[in-house]
Amino acid sequence: MRRLRVTARLARLLAVLGLGIGMASAMAAAERLGLKPSLQRRQRWSRRFMRHLVAALPFQVEVIGTLPQRPMLWLSNHVSWTDIPLLGMLTPLSFLSKAEVRHWPLAGWLAEKAGTLFIRRGGGDAQRLRGQIAEQLRSAQPLLIFPEGTTTDGRELRTFHGRLLAGAIDSGTPVQPVAIEYRRGGEADRLAPFVGDDDLLSHLLRLFALPRGQVRIHLLEPIESHGMERAVLALQAQQAVYLALFGAAPSAVTPAPRAQAA
Repeated sequence: MRRLRVTARLARLLAVLGLGIGMASAMAAAERLGLKPSLQRRQRWSRRFMRHLVAALPFQVEVIGTLPQRPMLWLSNHVSWTDIPLLGMLTPLSFLSKAEVRHWPLAGWLAEKAGTLFIRRGGGDAQRLRGQIAEQLRSAQPLLIFPEGTTTDGRELRTFHGRLLAGAIDSGTPVQPVAIEYRRGGEADRLAPFVGDDDLLSHLLRLFALPRGQVRIHLLEPIESHGMERAVLALQAQQAVYLALFGAAPSAVTPAPRAQAA
């Protein structure tokens, strides 16, 4: 039964990946013909692909809250690679990702064609990235950032870094805090987190071998960015996510000193 479950889920996933490759190939072909798809179209196609991908993953998904009716900078805690399709299926949006992802086999190519913005850690391109984020938000195209900068095991929340929030402040775009939690058997899911030296294939096979887990996505009250300091904005978003995940505001958390503008 276990082997049959894994085989059936893998077959469905491969079919979805085939769909994604076909969509990305169509975009690439259009680019070669000088008909580069707009970011809006890329986001819509990406959302369609993400919805099919989530349907192939072993999760029951519950969304709590209301989808924003205007473009925002989404800020979410980060637990697993599955966060991306789970959040990407909700609305057309782009992601900010570390530069290494661009070079991942297949996944990097799909991410690039979907309109992902890539950031080099310590690459000295903070000003350029700040401008890109602000420009995208001004053009009414939502963007999602994982401000912890890394994944956790889902039982903690790390500091939200405010450096990447300057683009929201520059463009006057509100912030949409999002809390994502994975549950299994009434407790925090210890299988869904993607941390440490785990590799994607092994993680996927373990997920597919077990019954469905539960995912709750909390869409929290938006935060206006106008006139805010980025450290304070990050702190308010972090506190909102912490409250949704753990039922109490974090103690002894203070905003970092305001950094000089990049």
